[in-house]
Formats: sequence, structure tokens, C-alpha cells
Amino acid sequence: MIPLWSATIRRKEMDAVLTCLVEEKVGPGACLNRLGSAACDFFGAEGAAGLRSPSLALGYALRALGLPPESGVALSALAPSWHYTAVRSWGYTPVVLDVDGETALVTLDSLDGALKRGARVILLAEPLGLLPDMDGVLALETPVIEDVSQSAGSLYRERRAGSFGVFSILGLEGRDAVTAGGGALLLAPRKRDAAVLKKHVEEAEPIDLLPDLNSALALTQLKEFAKNEERRKKIAGEFNAALLQGRHRAFPVTDGVEPGIYGFPVPLGSGFKDVKQYAARKGIEVDQAFAGSIVARFPDETVPCVNARSLFLRTALFPLYPRLTNSAAVSIRKALGTLP
Repeated sequence: MIPLWSATIRRKEMDAVLTCLVEEKVGPGACLNRLGSAACDFFGAEGAAGLRSPSLALGYALRALGLPPESGVALSALAPSWHYTAVRSWGYTPVVLDVDGETALVTLDSLDGALKRGARVILLAEPLGLLPDMDGVLALETPVIEDVSQSAGSLYRERRAGSFGVFSILGLEGRDAVTAGGGALLLAPRKRDAAVLKKHVEEAEPIDLLPDLNSALALTQLKEFAKNEERRKKIAGEFNAALLQGRHRAFPVTDGVEPGIYGFPVPLGSGFKDVKQYAARKGIEVDQAFAGSIVARFPDETVPCVNARSLFLRTALFPLYPRLTNSAAVSIRKALGTLP
């Protein structure tokens, strides 16, 4: 079976972990500092903090914004479910929005409607490497927190995802674009916001900070991201060409966007179950791309989000990662061109 995700740990990653263990540097320390510097260089940010979870990173971002308790936070129904639970746990009010049925992204009209309903901040999900019209989002003149966990490497008019919000969150969980087995980076693109973030982090409990063990894994991946992304884009181009031979099409891309590669998502015109079974017969693992989304976990609270629900039910995610073997890639190409 061709797995959806690669569980391989490369020699460089293992060496980084072993170095931390041998030197007994497993708590927050020098490696976390190096990761913060590398992340600032990669995203063009002025400041970065490593935290134990994306939920913690969001909490620090909301506190740094000085958001009053119970304020509304606009969320996409296709955002990871932790967006919803974290907003509530930090004492704020989720304002969940439906998405465009073609792009899987929140629209400017829906965001404007959320602001009229009391949202004070936009927590912008950028699923599957896709980006919305960032100029339009920023024109709403509302603080934006980007979640670049799946969009690291994506560009909007040659600017990197993660450089638009007041803060940006890069999750480092097992299925994020950059993984360290857990944790998150909280980025501040501008000096003023970086200074505020620094103050909050300096007051943080040590247990909130990302350990060096995780930092070493993330640092290795971040350094090799460009090389890996080049490989992913090559495979994605071949997959898309194969998909065009059949009846399904990939998500449309916003004007000015060069999407990063996060797996190979396919919004299906047919049932997901049939496609999953078809792929399994060919030895390919396929999952629902939005299986961990708000609309998937909280169906009773997202009833009006009909487009999000439809995309959750029918969007398949095929394997695509840098160490995908040539034989596996060939098998997936053949399957994509003949999907039911």
C-alpha cells in the first residue's frame, strides 16, 4: 500500500535528534533559537516564537493583539477543528463561515458578513496550499492571523504565505507541511508586532516553549524545504496532467497565487467511497482531505455551511511527498487518469 504520508526519518533528521540527546539538550534552548532565526529568514518575518502546540500559538497571538474576551474570531468551516476548539478555550467566540464551493476558500463577502456579525479578527485558514485574494482580505482592515501549516511555500504575487497577517502560525504537527512531531511557530512579519510577541514570550512558562528535540527536526526540514518543494512540484505537475485525462479536475487557483504543494487534493464529482475503494485496489491510500475540519467534527454547529460540507464529503487527498518512489508515482498517475 502506498501510504498517504511518509513516516521516514532521514539521516540528517536522526543526526539532529541524536545530537540533542547526546548533549542532553531536549528542553527549549539554542536549537529553538536557531529555528526561530531560520523561520524568520524563510518567511521574511521580524520575530518568531516556538510553542508546544498550534493552540498555544493561537492563544499567544490573540493575547498579543489585545483582543477583549468573548470577541468574535472569523473561521472557515474547512479550517482544522482545533481552530474552533482553541478559540473557545481561550475565551473568544468562533464565527464560522461557509466557503466557496469551487475554491474551498472563504470569500470576501463572507468575511465582510462575519465582521458585521461581530468578528474582530480573521483566523485565515490556507488549506491544501491554496490562498485567497490576499489584497482583498487585507482591504477589510481587520487583524489577520494566517495559519500557514498547509500553505508554507505558497506565494501570492511573489510574496510568501505567512507574510500578510499580523501574526502567522506554522504548525509542526505530524501532518503539517513542516513537521517536528508536534508544536508550532508563531511568526510576526513586522517589527512592531515582533516586539509585542517578544514581551509575551519572555513572560511565558518554560513548559509552553518548543523543546530543542522538536526544534532540531523542524530546523532540518526548513533548511531542505526548497529542495523538497521542487521535487513535490514536479510530481504534482505529472499528477495534474494525469488527472486531466479523466473526469475530475484539481482546485482552481486564485489569480496571482503560486500554491505550495500539500498532498494532491482532488474535489470529486463522484462519491468518495467509490474512489477510495478504487485506489485501495491499486494499493494507494486515499483519505478525505478535510477529515479533520470544523465541519467534519462539529456537524450540528455548521449546518448552514453547505459548500464546506459538500467539499468535506467529496474531496480526496492522494499521496504526494518528496520521497515518493518513482514506481509509486507511476501507480498514482495511472489511478488519477482513470478514477470513477
